[in-house]
Amino acid sequence: MSAPEVRLPASALRDRAAGLRLGSQTAFWVVVVDLILIGVFGVLSAEHSFLTVGNMQNLLLSVSQILVLAGGAAIVLGAGQFDISIGANLVLSSVVSARVLVWVSGATAAGEITRSSVLVASLLAVFAAVGTGALVGAVNGLVITRLRVNSFIATLAMLGIATGLAALISPGGDISNIPGELQADFGLRTFFEVPAVFWVVLLLIGLLWRVMRRTRFGLHTVAIGSSSSAAARAGIDVRRHIVLVFLVVGMFAGFAGFLDLTRLSTTNLGGHNIDALSAIAGVVIGGTALFGGIVSIPGAVAGTFLTVILQLGLVSVGLGAFYQQIAVGVFLIAAVAIDEARRHRTSR
Repeated sequence: MSAPEVRLPASALRDRAAGLRLGSQTAFWVVVVDLILIGVFGVLSAEHSFLTVGNMQNLLLSVSQILVLAGGAAIVLGAGQFDISIGANLVLSSVVSARVLVWVSGATAAGEITRSSVLVASLLAVFAAVGTGALVGAVNGLVITRLRVNSFIATLAMLGIATGLAALISPGGDISNIPGELQADFGLRTFFEVPAVFWVVLLLIGLLWRVMRRTRFGLHTVAIGSSSSAAARAGIDVRRHIVLVFLVVGMFAGFAGFLDLTRLSTTNLGGHNIDALSAIAGVVIGGTALFGGIVSIPGAVAGTFLTVILQLGLVSVGLGAFYQQIAVGVFLIAAVAIDEARRHRTSR
């Protein structure tokens, strides 16, 4: 039995169309800023190293992982919710995936494995990562909808829980005996000088853009973000859909965790402290409304590039990692301020 068709009021449809136009305009200007920053860091970096092919490939690898998180962040923000546990979910999913990968392949620090066993292990590791992420996301959704806990508080608690579980599952530090073939055959492989990982992520984000614009899932998500009470009156099962949204966001975080393994060939328990901030900041600066109702996937891509360009650019001109954290924090404040100004302008 198919779900009933949802018809939104004409005013809601006009607001949604206006939101799409606004998001497209924002994405264009963020792309302009991206290009300006690339030029600035290219000039300021030693021997123009920021513009080398190797550095651009590294930029695309870094963007790929954050972009997957940003795709999830765009969905949940569009529904008027928050998920600040996506970075911790990434870490937990990568640890579970690494455990499965090592166990199935039979890899040890000194052992040798066949390419076929790596392929089987890799496929199972992907399912393990995405499944772990989905489970974390589903728990978030159930806590929010069934226990009626604010999404910010619920995901803040999950951030601590997931971080602790990741440490428990990988006692003694990071899991580093990952088969090197995974990194060589996928994580660092390039096609037409572009990392294979980025091509996969680009396909995923393109699919997400299609889903958010053309399917009932996207329409319901934006409708709930605009007004959950109006969406409920229109026949949308709001609680069920919010659980589904968080489950999908968790899947995105889990997949990002697997990509982290393919790139580094090890887990990275302490290396994702600002990933969630970077993703959320990039999404908001790209035109997605912080409090729901407007989603811009192209803007999320442009905004994510902006955060990563900023971080890598600061390193290229000789500034340390602490400056990256400061920059992302300032960037997030600017993103929220811009979102507030945008809301004020569109509400007139």
